[in-house]
Amino acid sequence: MNPLAILGLAHPIVQAPMAGVSTPQMAAAVSNAGALGSIAVGAVDAPAGRSMIDAVRMQTDRPFNVNLFVHAPARARPDLERRWISTLAPLFAEHGAQPPPTLREIYRSFAENEAMLDMLVDTRPAVVSFHFGLPDRRKIDLLKSAGCLLLASVTNLDEALAAEAAGIDAVVAQGFEAGGHRGMFNPDGPDDSLGAVALTRLLIERSGLPVIAAGGIMDGRGVQAAIDLGAVAAQLGTAFIACPESSADAAYRAALFSPAAAHTVMTRVVSGRPARCLANRFTAWGRQSDRQPPDYPIAYDAGKALNQAAKTAGEGGYGAQWAGQGAPLARALPAADLVALLVAEMRQARGDG
Repeated sequence: MNPLAILGLAHPIVQAPMAGVSTPQMAAAVSNAGALGSIAVGAVDAPAGRSMIDAVRMQTDRPFNVNLFVHAPARARPDLERRWISTLAPLFAEHGAQPPPTLREIYRSFAENEAMLDMLVDTRPAVVSFHFGLPDRRKIDLLKSAGCLLLASVTNLDEALAAEAAGIDAVVAQGFEAGGHRGMFNPDGPDDSLGAVALTRLLIERSGLPVIAAGGIMDGRGVQAAIDLGAVAAQLGTAFIACPESSADAAYRAALFSPAAAHTVMTRVVSGRPARCLANRFTAWGRQSDRQPPDYPIAYDAGKALNQAAKTAGEGGYGAQWAGQGAPLARALPAADLVALLVAEMRQARGDG
């Protein structure tokens, strides 16, 4: 069974909900083009999330996806945080700035955010998706009662089985190739680093849930390959970063079309959780550092401050320039045009036009 069928999508394509990159304009454009657009509200509070949902609805009457972060709430560890600030201080000094004196948890997990739950139950988006874990059964039941189709990112079979037991409708199989944060439920546990192809087939055969393939998919041939594997859809994130509707800054866009695109790096130094990023000055520094960062997203407070200090000094190489291993295949097109091109490439791959 394909639960996405109730959405009436014309194309089995999901635009990934990339916090800091995806926008209501992007989501609406993708949905209007017949695919599933997405926004990410995990890094904002409930009123801002409502505003983003309203902004999408002003531009489309089609279904779209609202994504949430369900990480374990951060543990404040002042000694570790002070050591991290001290470790980063020379990088700030290179750009004529001081690090923040303390670090804070810059946004809350949906696991403990009742205001966000109330907002979602009230606004009733067609699709709600989870990254980093699963909310409790009460939240899931309330969202399902509100008519929301529920998706969850998973990186292995155990996580997929947990999603099935929790009542999730479909899983996003996030291959190790994928850009951005690993969706691992436990970032400190072992990571089998399964690629998208192996993970997709494993989950189709063993999980009992419909699977959306994700990781390294950049064109219509990749989408069609995912469908041929048995996935109900493919999710693409990096492919949409260069769209004009994206909120990626100029340094991010330039890096995406530079040699750095061929050398993505899995790193914790930016945010405190493993995430795949374009190779830049921050990831290079991270490879040389053996210091443990604070918990996510407390460490992200320092990463964002460092990026802002560097940008103010004219250096764009400290940003959270998330991208997957397919980054060299990125194309700069309006989101609707990109969807149309993906569909044409799928037809070519099938040999029907």
